[in-house]
Amino acid sequence: MTPAAAPAPQPSPASAPTAVRVLVGLVAVQAVALVAVTVGLVVALVRGTALPGPVVFMAVLALGMGALLAGAARALLHGERWGRAPVMTVQILLVVLAVGWLGVEVAAWSVGVLALAAVTGVLLLVRPVVAWTVDTPPPDAVAGPRSR
Repeated sequence: MTPAAAPAPQPSPASAPTAVRVLVGLVAVQAVALVAVTVGLVVALVRGTALPGPVVFMAVLALGMGALLAGAARALLHGERWGRAPVMTVQILLVVLAVGWLGVEVAAWSVGVLALAAVTGVLLLVRPVVAWTVDTPPPDAVAGPRSR
């Protein structure tokens, strides 16, 4: 049996690059917005709505997405790779929604959603964020191409 390798030390959130901290802030804004939507849906449900089923579904979905984004923001801050995928997925969905809204009416809030999603999506792809969240290879790994 070989001894288990020690887990890699987690990077300190205080040492996170500025791009990562800005990204985490934008993702946190989105998570808080989804929680606010949940509160609004619950208020509508309590006041009485003609179709409670869809309202309950939307409230649970918004709360779940808010929790997912909050967890992804925390993961990004700690340098964990998995946080990038759900954040990028949400940004793609927000761009699609915002473009649809802009097709109906150009409103400041739809332009704001589009800008927020675009900036967040681009920040996910900048070098400091990718480097912060990519696992480093073990020290004994071969850095060059494999010889045959």
